[in-house]
Amino acid sequence: MKIELTIPGEPKGKQRPRAKRMGRFTGIYTPEKTVNYETYIKELFVIKYPDFMPLEGPLMLQFTAYVSIPASTSQKKKALMSEGLIIPEKTPDIDNILKIIMDALESVAYKRDSQIAVAINVKLYSDRPRLELKIYQEQLQFWLQNNIFERED
Repeated sequence: MKIELTIPGEPKGKQRPRAKRMGRFTGIYTPEKTVNYETYIKELFVIKYPDFMPLEGPLMLQFTAYVSIPASTSQKKKALMSEGLIIPEKTPDIDNILKIIMDALESVAYKRDSQIAVAINVKLYSDRPRLELKIYQEQLQFWLQNNIFERED
């Protein structure tokens, strides 16, 4: 099985939990931007796959984060960025993008985010910022057999 989903807009990464002091107590909370983006991803998934039952077993998650090209960039540099010859080094960090996707789709696309055994992540520039993701179930074993690094048992 293969699940595909496109999330329009600038990709966002998972923000760190924040602490808030309330009198003598300190509370930990998830920042609003993170909660909103996770909800946005969930809603898009449920709209595309309305009666979906969460997958079980090991999975492979692949995503490409297309971040916007800065407005001040020269035409020559914009062309190189669009062709993938200049790779973004700006935020959000790719691991934070992965974490927000994994948390958002938990219990919707799969039961637990610990089921993600392989993650392939790419960050590129584009005039159309978005996040394109795919979740594979059956192809995981084939991919592992053909792409695994030398094991040292």
